[in-house]
Amino acid sequence: MMTIENRKIMVCDDDQGILDVLQMLLESEGYDVYTEINSTNLIKEIKTQLPDLLLLDLWMPVLSGDQVLKAIRATQEFKTLPVIVLSASVDGSSIASNAGATDFVPKPFDMDDLIAKIKELLRRP
Repeated sequence: MMTIENRKIMVCDDDQGILDVLQMLLESEGYDVYTEINSTNLIKEIKTQLPDLLLLDLWMPVLSGDQVLKAIRATQEFKTLPVIVLSASVDGSSIASNAGATDFVPKPFDMDDLIAKIKELLRRP
């Protein structure tokens, strides 16, 4: 049953396996989860679903995570959307913060660490 308290999380990654794992994990935590495998659709999906938080992979074909994130940050209504960037890249953290990420989680990610960061960001007003 859908309650008003359910927070919406959008996950964008070009790896279906990661999307599936994150969806299962986050739904078990009580979140409503929307996944998008194609980064070029992401902005449209965010405007449709209006998520409370976005999990974004950095390295994706066509439109990379940092490019998408810069576009999101350039959109007035999503300037403050919490975005956690996921990446296996060594310099992922600096790329993510330069693009406007709220937080960064290295891949392979620690599930507990990720959930803690999500809860922390969604606790903020």
